[in-house]
Amino acid sequence: MVRITLRVLDGADRGRVFDGLTPPITIGREEGNSIQLNDERVSRYHLKIQEDHEKLVLTDLESTNGTKVNGEDIQLRILRLGDMISVGRSVLLVGSREEIAEQLEDGGDEKEEGTVDVENFGRKQRAQSLDFEFQPPNSAKLVHTLAEPPPDLPERLSPGQAAQLCEILEYIHARLRALLSSVGMEKRAERVNLDAVQWQSLIDLQSRLADYLRRIGEPEE
Repeated sequence: MVRITLRVLDGADRGRVFDGLTPPITIGREEGNSIQLNDERVSRYHLKIQEDHEKLVLTDLESTNGTKVNGEDIQLRILRLGDMISVGRSVLLVGSREEIAEQLEDGGDEKEEGTVDVENFGRKQRAQSLDFEFQPPNSAKLVHTLAEPPPDLPERLSPGQAAQLCEILEYIHARLRALLSSVGMEKRAERVNLDAVQWQSLIDLQSRLADYLRRIGEPEE
């Protein structure tokens, strides 16, 4: 059975990670959804993700403000690892870091063009972390831009220090959001105008910043 990871990159719930989800999955602001988002622009039951003929299919449930995948308005869409789902003010990324790194390592090989191999969707035994180098087959060695492990967050911050750090991270997060929203996509080829490794590196960095912001704003007891 396929298991899906969805990471919230932007919105009120940014930094949250929903892993081990099994289709069908619903996303909305109402209790009873597989993922409940704190976003007033998200409909009560906004979208559904289900498995059909070994493909993961996203369906917009006639939401008020619609659904976008990789910046494109959709009603029905087959999902891939690394896709970004936009609902209201929230952005969710399909797949864990390990799953996306494994796909890049394998050269993005899929069962059919535009589909996800659901049998291997959640497998991580050969995955590499996006923090380190990986070498896709049949290509020169690629050194990932996030070659070094990320630094740890500072400990025992005063409220003022935490607020200052949040300001810095908010600035970087907003700049990345503007960059991601400006990326163009060819309609027929459905490709963004960035190298796939660089694109996923940028998305991964935004995901890390979202996680940092949540951990600072909602520290564990």
